[in-house]
Amino acid sequence: MQYGITLLTTGTGSNPRILAELAQEAEERGWDGVFLWDCIDVEKTLGPSGREACDPWIALAAIAMRTERIRLGPMVTPLSRRRPWKVARETVTLDHLSGGRLILAVGLGFIDDGGYVKVGEELESKVRAQLLDEALAILDGLWSGQPFSFQGEHYHVEEMTFLPTPVQRPSIPVWVVGAWPRMKSMRRVLAWDGVIPALQGDDGSFFAKMTPADLEAMQTFLGEQRTRTTPFDIVMEGETSGSDLERARSIVRPLAEAGLTWWLEAVYGTPETQGGVEGMRARIRQGPPRL
Repeated sequence: MQYGITLLTTGTGSNPRILAELAQEAEERGWDGVFLWDCIDVEKTLGPSGREACDPWIALAAIAMRTERIRLGPMVTPLSRRRPWKVARETVTLDHLSGGRLILAVGLGFIDDGGYVKVGEELESKVRAQLLDEALAILDGLWSGQPFSFQGEHYHVEEMTFLPTPVQRPSIPVWVVGAWPRMKSMRRVLAWDGVIPALQGDDGSFFAKMTPADLEAMQTFLGEQRTRTTPFDIVMEGETSGSDLERARSIVRPLAEAGLTWWLEAVYGTPETQGGVEGMRARIRQGPPRL
């Protein structure tokens, strides 16, 4: 079981220098990963503080230079509004800068993040899913370092050899948001290195809370369907109290027993972290709810 933190890139998290300082502190306090929101303008979600944001990729570069061990990446990058060849260049560069510590988490995208509705990007979920699949195929091909071309419905790549290759071999790990129990979404997950499960609730939305029983059912499906033998992560984000370790462990332990491999602490928006940067720093210093 590994433990990471998720930091906002908006409001109090909009200063990349501060994010790098917090990441360095997280490494010193025994956390295993630090992940940043990837959004443009989330005023609709967070209010006026959502207008102020920093670019996660530049902030991750700063984090890479301030840390040595901790894994890092976006949480999550909406590939459907990103040019995959540019993402390929950014990810390889960051993988080299960090010495092979990048994890790329991707999904369809949150249409209220300021990078869709306000700027005229594609909103139809079916099309965004197609864009995601094609972008992942292009990333995989470009990262290989071999001659690669691609002809899809949305993207076209004339033959190119993309160098250098990532530091990590066989490739940069990719975590994909999977809408459980929607089979089409979960089949996408099978081809990659990890899943960030989004549980479909009774109202049809994907904001329901995953229980250990849900994780066990998903783990069974993955074990039966996945043919790759490479390591596979199951990733969840949530909140625990750093001042009550036993209570924190009581939240994480059943999930770990059900197959969870990464717990990401949402270091924002909780009573302990309402104090802005110092509140986030205080929670980071309390350390992970390690079992």
